Amino acid sequence: MIPVVLGLIWLIVANVLAMVPSNDNHWRRAYILIAIGVPLLGWITAVNGPLVGLLYLAAGASVLRWPVIYLTRWLRTKLAR
Repeated sequence: MIPVVLGLIWLIVANVLAMVPSNDNHWRRAYILIAIGVPLLGWITAVNGPLVGLLYLAAGASVLRWPVIYLTRWLRTKLAR
């Protein structure tokens, strides 16, 4: 239950941080959220199972969509070679 509550808090904080203006287009905040979110996602998945983990992964990817978009573009260029 604790990982799910922490995941919800992470989602709320991520949405609030996305609403606050930033000079660097939110990249510094995105790096911090990713650094906290990846271990939290692993903990949520380990405790509650893969379905809940996938739901939190989808929610986190919707909040951090630009890092996900840039990652997919980078992977496409690397795999196209």
